[in-house]
This record gives sequence, structure tokens and C-alpha cells, in this order.
Amino acid sequence: MSRPLTPLEIELVRMLQGDIPLVSRPFLPVAQKLGISEKEVLGHIQRLQREGIIRRFGAALRHREAGITANAMIVWQLPREKLAAAGEKLASFPEVTHCYQRRPHPQWPYNLYAVVHCRTREACRTLAARLAAAIGCNNYRLLFSTDELKKESMRYFIQGTFEDESWQGGEKR
Repeated sequence: MSRPLTPLEIELVRMLQGDIPLVSRPFLPVAQKLGISEKEVLGHIQRLQREGIIRRFGAALRHREAGITANAMIVWQLPREKLAAAGEKLASFPEVTHCYQRRPHPQWPYNLYAVVHCRTREACRTLAARLAAAIGCNNYRLLFSTDELKKESMRYFIQGTFEDESWQGGEKR
């Protein structure tokens, strides 16, 4: 069930999507800025998670700085009736960060896409072979990244944007 967020919840989301300090009580500064207790902050977070508004909360690794420099999108050509099961199987692998189904085209017949990150291109190739065996499909290609042009997490309720002004829903006039 979706519902409009309260102004307090919107401000909480704004604060949580930034860097959280590495201190023993990381939610204390958030609580102080919001004018509520730490317990209330945690209660709001837990409720938003239960409601599915916040799906997950955790640290984001800058994989290039950690030595994980080979990224590949593996594209698969599968019969339509095998797509759902293959997609679920691929998505169950921790090495797969994104998994999508897309419409094939005559010049590009691939309809299942999985993104993986490894330390080397050879490790990506080895992983692709393992994934191929798991879903029973050897008709795939690896598309390696050549340059990282933008790497940024999605941010919500940025002040001064259309999204910020229209969060209650409905059309903006």
C-alpha cells in the first residue's frame, strides 16, 4: 500500500541518503536535526522498511577503489518461456548486481541482461560461463565497460526540484 510521505519522513529520507557518520550513534545527529529522539528516527526507518518505502539501508562500496575494475553486462538470448526462471536464477547470484528482461530486436536478439563486477576481465568470463551453466544457455555475449562516465546513487526529494515540489502526487500546474 503506497501513501504520501509526511514532511518529516521526506526530510528523514533526504538525510539518510547522504553519508552517515562512522560514530557509535550515527542516528543521533539525524535525530537532533529533525528535533526528535534517536528512538523515533529508528522507528520511522523501521516503519518505512516494513511498508516497502525504504527497501534496504546499507553501505555502498566504491568498487573501482576496492580493486574491482572489470564490469560486464552479459546479454543472453533465451526462449520467452525460459526467461522468468533464468532471470530468477541469475538474480540469485550475489555477483549479479542488476538483472533485466528486455525486448529483442531483429539486429539484437538478446532478451536477458545481467551486470557483474569482478577484479579482472578473465574473472568476468569465468563467472559468465558459470552463470551460463546455471541457466542452461550458452548463447550470450559479454559487453565490458570501457569508461565510467557517471557513478552516482539515486537521490530523492532534492530541494528545489520538480520532484520536491510535487511529492504529494497529482499534476503540477
